[in-house]
Amino acid sequence: MIAAPRLAQRQVAFMAQVLDEGAPHPAGWGARQAAGMEVYRGNYRAALIEALRDTYEKTERWVGEEAFRAAAAHHVILHPPSSWTLDAAGAGFAETCADLFANDPEVAELAWLEWTMLKAFTALDCNPVDAAGFAEATAGFDEEQWAALKLEFAPGASTREVAHDLPAIWRALAQDALDYPDTLLAEPHALLVWREGERATFILREVEEGRAFTAMLAGMTFGELCQALSGGDPSIEAAEAAAMRAGAMLGRWLNDGLIAGLAA
Repeated sequence: MIAAPRLAQRQVAFMAQVLDEGAPHPAGWGARQAAGMEVYRGNYRAALIEALRDTYEKTERWVGEEAFRAAAAHHVILHPPSSWTLDAAGAGFAETCADLFANDPEVAELAWLEWTMLKAFTALDCNPVDAAGFAEATAGFDEEQWAALKLEFAPGASTREVAHDLPAIWRALAQDALDYPDTLLAEPHALLVWREGERATFILREVEEGRAFTAMLAGMTFGELCQALSGGDPSIEAAEAAAMRAGAMLGRWLNDGLIAGLAA
């Protein structure tokens, strides 16, 4: 029986060969073993590239099959997966696209969207709070309770700032004949992603709302949000305007089904 340390050493040497064709061959390997490893390495990378194609179907169509395969091969070589599932092979691909498609920044945004929609789709189920339920739960709140209010959001919900019209790109990709519209936005927006029932979805919102969502997702209270939106202006008018903006955001999140619960 092979001793555990020796087996571990062999496993490390084997994976080094799989991940890097330039790695020195293990002791005792000849031309036959080296040729076999080339076949195995090719199959391994092909499986990972196919996994990325499944995850990033729309990104592949947007950039073209050849460019996508080159980017996918680059990604799996530099970022070999460590998870038990091939679904995780696509982690970090948006960052890879940001490097490789620096002159086409919408590619990284599209890749981020596809990955985030996948994560939202596979996130835990929840029963979102609707406007009526929220009104009932907060009916007796005083000013201090409103200020201390924290929200729990739907699992998998996320946001990031984007410079391109991702909904327009998504619609273009749904057509049989792909037309590349001018998608650069006049100003950055927040792209909000979540799961609506059994379907992952997304929408563009103003940057301020995206930042508010991120802050409350991280634990900011409603009172702290109102204070942040006021910009530090201590006037009553500024406080009222900030509270109205925060309330409007809250209403949209309730209508979207983004709020899973609340804590005061």
